[in-house]
Amino acid sequence: MTLKVSLAFAAWRGVSPLRGRPGARVRLPSSRRNGVEVVVVVGDAPLMVVDDAGTVVQWSIEAERLLDLRPEEAIGQSAARLMIRAADNAGSTLRMAGDFTVRSLSRVDGSMVWAVYQAPKPSDADERAKATARFRVLDAVREHVGSSLDVVATCRELVETLVPDFADVAVVDVVDAVVRGEEPPLGPLRRDVPLRRAAFWPKEYEQWQSHPLGDIRPLPFPSPYGQALADLKARVVSLGPDVPWLRADPVRAKSIGEAGAHTLIAAPLTVRGTVLGLLSLYRGGKTSAFDAEEAKLALELASHTAWCVENARCYVREHTIAAALQRRLLPPHLSEQTAMETAHLYTPGNQGGGAWFDTFSLSGARTALVVGEVAGRGIYAATTMGQLRTVVHTLAALDLEPDELLARLSDTAARLADERAALPPGDPLHQQALEASCVFAVYDPLALTYTFACADHPTPVIVQSGKVVDVPDVPTGPPLGSPEGSPFAATTVDVTEGSVMALFTKALLPATRPGAPGDDEAEIRDALGESDRPLQDLCDQVLYRLHEVPPAGDAVLLLARSHAFPVDRVAEWNLERDPSAAHAARDATERQLGRWGVDEEATFAANLIVSELVTNALRYGTGLLRLRLIMGRTTLTCEVHDGSAAAPRLRHAKTLDEGGRGLFLVSQIAENWGTRYVRNGKLVWTELALPSRQDP
Repeated sequence: MTLKVSLAFAAWRGVSPLRGRPGARVRLPSSRRNGVEVVVVVGDAPLMVVDDAGTVVQWSIEAERLLDLRPEEAIGQSAARLMIRAADNAGSTLRMAGDFTVRSLSRVDGSMVWAVYQAPKPSDADERAKATARFRVLDAVREHVGSSLDVVATCRELVETLVPDFADVAVVDVVDAVVRGEEPPLGPLRRDVPLRRAAFWPKEYEQWQSHPLGDIRPLPFPSPYGQALADLKARVVSLGPDVPWLRADPVRAKSIGEAGAHTLIAAPLTVRGTVLGLLSLYRGGKTSAFDAEEAKLALELASHTAWCVENARCYVREHTIAAALQRRLLPPHLSEQTAMETAHLYTPGNQGGGAWFDTFSLSGARTALVVGEVAGRGIYAATTMGQLRTVVHTLAALDLEPDELLARLSDTAARLADERAALPPGDPLHQQALEASCVFAVYDPLALTYTFACADHPTPVIVQSGKVVDVPDVPTGPPLGSPEGSPFAATTVDVTEGSVMALFTKALLPATRPGAPGDDEAEIRDALGESDRPLQDLCDQVLYRLHEVPPAGDAVLLLARSHAFPVDRVAEWNLERDPSAAHAARDATERQLGRWGVDEEATFAANLIVSELVTNALRYGTGLLRLRLIMGRTTLTCEVHDGSAAAPRLRHAKTLDEGGRGLFLVSQIAENWGTRYVRNGKLVWTELALPSRQDP
């Protein structure tokens, strides 16, 4: 065997250090005895000097201490015998506060001598250097890994940080369900659970991957990878062509061989006993092999990365739930209107949000259009958006004007804000102020008008026929739920046949470019210049022109092309205020429905409704009495207008009552009914469902 002795710095008795070739390995003459071979390695300061016969000619104080021989006892003796005797006394291995190595070869005065040089203990400087390097790697990972709330990006940050300072090749495989934000499985990981190749570095070694990035498959069994995910411990593994588990995986063995890897560390990514993935580190070529201390470090690096991946997974899960909730709360498709074409663009932002849009029918062939946004992101913003959208539908059914509707919607938002403020301080929603904006518009195809009201929202843009772009002067009220309590104002704008109106969120507005004026609406006006294109193409064109990168928030664009209601599908009569008005109204209705081809059953129901509404207006109303019939696609609208502001009230007549059943009968026959206030009074309307589609 070979005796290796490494010594601390030696002090010499009147002998100057000799020159040598550091790192040279030689054998002492006559050094073999009892199977022991003394090897001398060139070091820093000579321990002893021997002549070419192997006889000691100089002796150091350190040699005296180490071998327990005074100079007079050692000089003239065989150096090999002295070292072998020291080895025999120490059990064939000479130890002194660690492992030591005897060193060096040199020439003095032209004669061949053997100078044994001392070396510093590796447990001091070398271990300190290794420890410093490990701390440096750990600090780098803590600094650079976890800056993104994306699972794959987090894994990529890890491998790019570890190569080349800690490993020659780094690979991260993540449980596929984790990438999608699902709950990670408990350890030990089952063999059939698929993992996704999430990160590989360095890039120039990509051709040596056994599986490409994004590949999904279970880990091979048996293998160190599977074992690391079974017992959740890091392990150092030597690699080579004769490793049994590699022979069972020829594809992986080929890639490892091409990379020249000689050592592997497999470390699991775990959080609270769940398995998120696996970190695989490789060293090859002249790089030193991994040791047990580095395996401990790899496990600590994997643990830090696992928490970062878990944070990203939770964000992905919350974002996925919020996005799914928002999709369910938004209309799956815009309802078809008689006198209006609509199209929309919805681009979710990077941070998510609570933007919404909607169109729905109102009485009198009118159409409501709304775009709103709730500040914030995630589930809370989506649920608040759903609450406000539901309230808008409810208030619109009451035939409120846009300014009144926004005032009532703002009251609802204020109550929701108070509920947030009343939550316990530890609730995350307690700290989030409720901020929301909205624009509500009503299109009347009979009058060719839009009526708008805004609550801290961008003003709509209208492109009239002839490509004249107009931004109506719509006063913008405070945000919904604002404690200011300022009233909202409504604005009515006349439009032409074929005009296009755009409602949008702030995120659709482009970022102000350097040196450009801050007129964001001007950008949208330019983009809407080609208003004769199909609306969906126009939506896409607006996005292409305004955004080179994805918007930060939810970008919503709602386009509506207005059309006049067919004049031959509207009939209107002024009635005298006398007892014969109901009879005249029934006769006019029956003749008109006959011309429209309405069947007898629907005509009978319409006559009954008209008779009751006119009678009610004669009894309780004042001023002008007018009847209007509107033939829609699937409904017949009957409207009776009078000059009184008193709204009719539905009564449930008792058995012996002689009256009070008129509106009750109307409510039972009609699909919907209500009261809408107009400038010179009110009108009571009903919608009667037609048994078959009536194309106007």
